[in-house]
Amino acid sequence: MSMPAVALRRWTRQEYERLVAEGFFQPEERLELVEGEIIRMTPQGSPHATAVSLCGEALRAAFGTNYHIRVQMPLALTDDSEPEPDLAVVTGNPREYRDAHPTTALLIVEVADATLPYDRERKANLYARAGIADYWIVNLLDRCLEVYRRPTQAGTANARYADRAVLPAEKSIAPLATPDKSIAIADLLP
Repeated sequence: MSMPAVALRRWTRQEYERLVAEGFFQPEERLELVEGEIIRMTPQGSPHATAVSLCGEALRAAFGTNYHIRVQMPLALTDDSEPEPDLAVVTGNPREYRDAHPTTALLIVEVADATLPYDRERKANLYARAGIADYWIVNLLDRCLEVYRRPTQAGTANARYADRAVLPAEKSIAPLATPDKSIAIADLLP
């Protein structure tokens, strides 16, 4: 006797936003939509929160006033994904996104400790699929920065990053969008 296959009910970004607008979720719930699944985000410890603040300061210095640094805010990447990365650098100013979330970013940064495998695999695939050229993981466990660049097969389920580098705290990096502005990795770590 064979068992019927179990199918997940996937959500679209439009359905998810309607649920949010109608108050379906509790105000204190931290959620994001990833590939049709509503994911509960893990609580932030003090090192994570400190790293997010440090990254925000470093990115503001590197990008200046022509860019907007979004901290833990949604990106409308695909029809079934609206992640809330720790930081995303987008063009323009906050008022340009009053009616809709940005659909892309110049740089996405995730701060990872407990979520490191998830950020390396599922989030990296999601961001590569969306064609995000520059994706960084501030790895709190190993005190380093993981840099993912050159997305391949963007727009497909097989999307991946062709380049991955791991930079120790004593190194520095320049974002692809501002190659003349170097950021010390140590400045991103708590």
